[in-house]
Amino acid sequence: MFGPADANLRLVRETCNVHITARDENVRLTGSKESVTKAEKLLRLMQGRLKTTDHLGKEDMKELIVRAASELSAQSRYQINVYARGCQITARTEGQQNYIKAIQDHDLVFCTGPAGTGKTYLAVACAVAMLKQQQIRRIVLARPAVEAGEKLGFLPGDLQEKVNPYLRPLFDALGDMMEYAQIKKFITNDIIEIIPLAFMRGRTLNDALVILDEAQNTTAAQMLMFLTRMGNDTKMVVTGDGSQSDLPDGQLAGLADATMRLKGVKGIEFVKLEDADIVRHRLVQNIVRAYDKNGNGDNG
Repeated sequence: MFGPADANLRLVRETCNVHITARDENVRLTGSKESVTKAEKLLRLMQGRLKTTDHLGKEDMKELIVRAASELSAQSRYQINVYARGCQITARTEGQQNYIKAIQDHDLVFCTGPAGTGKTYLAVACAVAMLKQQQIRRIVLARPAVEAGEKLGFLPGDLQEKVNPYLRPLFDALGDMMEYAQIKKFITNDIIEIIPLAFMRGRTLNDALVILDEAQNTTAAQMLMFLTRMGNDTKMVVTGDGSQSDLPDGQLAGLADATMRLKGVKGIEFVKLEDADIVRHRLVQNIVRAYDKNGNGDNG
């Protein structure tokens, strides 16, 4: 693997700009995070090649260096850098990679799939990353204020306190990506806005990433209202799970209606995440499959 007189090891060091210490069967890499990642990738490719050949020649090394750079470049597209120190959010399935790519490449994305597939979380992460990179000026997160199968009755407090329970999942996602003080500052300065869907009527949203969460709980009229809020230099992401609609029986959900009407419209992308994309506790995948097999019960 190291080559004659450690020639391959020296090539890794020079190509990746790392310091390498090799003792017995252990290799220690020292350098910047990017350099060490590149060197580790190259060494693993070298190990893999040795499973099918006896030695690594110069041509092998040239090919593996190009391949390592190519694979790392492709992988970096699905790594999302947010504000929280040391936090990098990465797509964990091929479906999630397709979802991130769709958000990067299209102005309007519809994403459907079961609970736990990262529909909302990845959309919020992409929005935070774009804000950090100054690709947008603000983030707008909206949700229909629909109760999940139970009547909560009168809620105490002012308007913000009344709607906060419906918007809590969006706050939770943001909390993983930046400090609380920063969230509070951005909300105060109207850089981040988390609102019930009904509050969007009559507005035009420019230079923003706008996310509509739980879209299966919108009516067709609400969906039309939301989609027509799109202004200049704005992206929109619509997420939902058709199996968890809390609308009255017989009422067509705005998400399903929009999917039927807008299929084939240029510039709009539809992403469907599957059971295999569930990244919560391992039991969630089994639970979703069991409910799909036997019917969705009360849509919980």
